[in-house]
Amino acid sequence: MDLSIIIPSYNTSALLDRCLTSIYQHLTGSEITFEVIVVDNASGDDSCVMARKKFPRVHLVRNKANLGYGKANNRGIRIANGMYILLLNSDVIVQNDAVPTLYTFLRVNPSVFAGGKLFNEDGSPQPSCGPFFSLPVVAEMLFLRGDYWGLSRYAPDRTRQVDWISGACMMGRKSSFMEVGLFDEKIFMYMEEIDLLYRARKLGHKAFFVHDAQFIHTGAASSGTRKTPVVNIYRGLVHFYQKHHPGTALWILRVMLRIKALAGIIAGRMIKKPIVTQTYEEALRIL
Repeated sequence: MDLSIIIPSYNTSALLDRCLTSIYQHLTGSEITFEVIVVDNASGDDSCVMARKKFPRVHLVRNKANLGYGKANNRGIRIANGMYILLLNSDVIVQNDAVPTLYTFLRVNPSVFAGGKLFNEDGSPQPSCGPFFSLPVVAEMLFLRGDYWGLSRYAPDRTRQVDWISGACMMGRKSSFMEVGLFDEKIFMYMEEIDLLYRARKLGHKAFFVHDAQFIHTGAASSGTRKTPVVNIYRGLVHFYQKHHPGTALWILRVMLRIKALAGIIAGRMIKKPIVTQTYEEALRIL
């Protein structure tokens, strides 16, 4: 089989329906032989019932608990039959020839992980790649709105090599995923694709942003509460530095995260937004 499309899902029934519909709409009749594997993280909604009823061709894997992004994808990758793997979030909509474009790029560039250009639902480009999180990049993200200014995350207007691509849409050879060692299952959500691609770079693999492969991505559909992304980013950064940059760099990271958290707590109290205060109080406890 050419391609296995793996979709982790958690309480996103309507979005999963939309995602699967777009996949079969654009790939049915294609020369690419493919399978779709949905790994459900113990959803409490009707995701599994919907998938079985409307998409009988889908291989549905049901976890007994919410295992997070990395573990769910790893389970799907291990059982995949395709030579190539496409990881998609359940809140992604496949556009036109996006999947064949990524697939063709991988066929020509075998030792590569590739991601498409993501768009918000309003049609605006969504930053979906960037540089590895060195201390200067982390500082830009925390204190200079680095994502907003395109310093720590961006959406290029051409195909180019980058350090990392979003795990919401990532394609690579199955053999490449296995060689790198799959996702670090100690990371529940956020930073896992950066860790994987950091390890991949050390083994000689490259990451490419492919401009002409275009997808719509809702974003943060399975994150839970509003504070969850911030807290998980804190956890992911600390784990990444403990693993790859222990010592002085880890100490500096903790200092920067602490300053950001304290500033967030003060700001939340000043503007009387408890959710902001609670978010950074929880983030501070991670340190």
